[in-house]
Amino acid sequence: MKNQICTILGGGGFIGRYLVRNLTKKNYRCIITTRKTFQKGYLKTQSTPGAIELLDWNPTNFLELKDAIKNSDIVVNLIGILFETRKQKFYNIHSKIPEIISKICNESDVKKFIHVSAIGANENSKSLYQKSKYAGEINALKNFSKTVIIRPSVVCGAEDNFTNLFSKLSFLPIIPIVGLNYKFQPILVTDVAEAITKSIQVKNNEGKIYEIGGPKIISFGDMVKSILSTINKKRFVVEMPMAIAKIQSSITDLLPFPPILTRDQCEILSEEDNVVSNNHLTLKDLSIDPKDVEEEMKKWLWRYKDGGQFAKAQ
Repeated sequence: MKNQICTILGGGGFIGRYLVRNLTKKNYRCIITTRKTFQKGYLKTQSTPGAIELLDWNPTNFLELKDAIKNSDIVVNLIGILFETRKQKFYNIHSKIPEIISKICNESDVKKFIHVSAIGANENSKSLYQKSKYAGEINALKNFSKTVIIRPSVVCGAEDNFTNLFSKLSFLPIIPIVGLNYKFQPILVTDVAEAITKSIQVKNNEGKIYEIGGPKIISFGDMVKSILSTINKKRFVVEMPMAIAKIQSSITDLLPFPPILTRDQCEILSEEDNVVSNNHLTLKDLSIDPKDVEEEMKKWLWRYKDGGQFAKAQ
């Protein structure tokens, strides 16, 4: 039986490494596009020889990508950025790339296109991130009828930029938080990878949207406190006024890599909570019982404890 081919854009990123492992276990052959193939060789250790092919791809050149997609059964788009830089803009990454990919899928024999977006994608949002995410969804659905949209809440895991960031910030005696009461539904990266895998296998879900989150809804402030408790650090968590945060972020946005929050992320925190709306399909429709992120993060945050994994709980 011929193995199905899956082209994964952004497969060398946070979610991608887990998704690749899932798919190769199910005998998919994966073509992974990445800008720096020489840094992604570790992906080939996750499967038998020949099951993974790395494609050096520059997002400004779609000729090579077109050849890869043309021979694929499944296409998954994981490409996304959290903040803009001089070269990378939200609309180019979140809107234009899905538009071009979906058009290529429509011209090929692709059976399904999985586009990973984000909870909160909204054309009326003040956030350029959320507006561009919504535009990307619309472009994908419009150009290729066999598109499936996945909208995760905040994704957590050993390599994430959330639990690790606030663990690193624990050197501060006081940790200021913007949007202390902002609620979200953190989901484990392995559950996101499983959701993508199952959405590929489920039949008759083309044109549908899945909103996926973990088992708990928690406030931003409580999640930071939970992270600090996990690493046995007692710190004061206080709320930073949004007006001050926007002024500060306007200055830090000038840096190549903003240290914490950008002005656009402040806009997100001032809008609706980042939780599953129940207006679309969910993990239940994929028969997935998500793991508790607060319990699971103990497996990777131990390295931030004084004394490491052998440190006693306070």
